[in-house]
Amino acid sequence: MKPVKQLNFLDSPKTQKKFRTFFYLSLCVLLVVDLVAYFLMERHGHFSWEEVPIFNAVYGFTACVGLIFIAKILRWIVKRKEGYYD
Repeated sequence: MKPVKQLNFLDSPKTQKKFRTFFYLSLCVLLVVDLVAYFLMERHGHFSWEEVPIFNAVYGFTACVGLIFIAKILRWIVKRKEGYYD
């Protein structure tokens, strides 16, 4: 008989759904906080595009995605052979 595989905490579909719901809800809350801060606080950007609403959120997201792609390219450059560390 095969042993029954026990699901870990994040393997359960119910937990994954709760996690996704919390994640997207927190993203929406952060977006609302950024919009409220835009209208309540006076911003002084060095460039005109820094005063656009949600610029900081879009810029941060784009920077993170760019870092991921740069890391993937760097992986091809510094990749070692499979038995390098043995």
